[in-house]
Amino acid sequence: MSSKFQLGRRLHTGRFVTIAVVAALSIFGVHADAAERVTLRNGFVLRCDHHALVDGHVRLYLSAGEDSYIDRSPEEIASFEQVPDPPEAAAPVAPQATNRTAKLTQVDLREMLVRAGSAHNLDVDLLASVVKAESGGNAGAVSHAGAKGLMQLMPDTAAGLGVQDSFQPEQNVRGGSTYLDSLLTRYHDNLALALAAYNAGPDAVDKYHGIPPYSETRAYVARVIHEFNRRVLAREAEARRAAPTAPAVHPVASH
Repeated sequence: MSSKFQLGRRLHTGRFVTIAVVAALSIFGVHADAAERVTLRNGFVLRCDHHALVDGHVRLYLSAGEDSYIDRSPEEIASFEQVPDPPEAAAPVAPQATNRTAKLTQVDLREMLVRAGSAHNLDVDLLASVVKAESGGNAGAVSHAGAKGLMQLMPDTAAGLGVQDSFQPEQNVRGGSTYLDSLLTRYHDNLALALAAYNAGPDAVDKYHGIPPYSETRAYVARVIHEFNRRVLAREAEARRAAPTAPAVHPVASH
């Protein structure tokens, strides 16, 4: 199956994924535990964990460690403000036991995702990453907002996709994949925007002309893309290990 997505590379389908999420999402506040709000003189507001003066630049650390940061000149910064840690979010998914989903195995789920990916030319690891973020693979999951099943379909969305029972894994995956495919088409294969719309709705993405300023949505987008990257790298590493090693070529002695 040709993959619709491989980050940063030309695709077999001739399409590109316009992401640049690692930097963009960090700058605009993916980290829900950021401890400082930074106001720039141009009016933009950034969030960071902490900052320090390094080699004449103000270094804004995007997480508690020191591996992820951006540098700004002191003249660009108007002020720093301490912000309280946000309240602990309620669990996005509340498991609900159901006899209809008790026998679903990882092999069954993978086969469903492969079929759905083939139908919509979507990378199966992208679909697996969405399922993991949405339900953790629990086909009987119900969110506090009422979304159901593996890909957490809201009742109205499910009905519009022809899903009669969101707790039926095959139906749910088929509907969720159809919906994600439609969002990718709507946002011209911009994966970050499609995922944001999957989480917060297309109206929110259109309203803000980009990823909405919702901490839950931004964290969701980053989480799915991180998991997708991890799976793609693992898949490529496995392919390299499985590739046969070419036999050594020895020079032929002349006589």
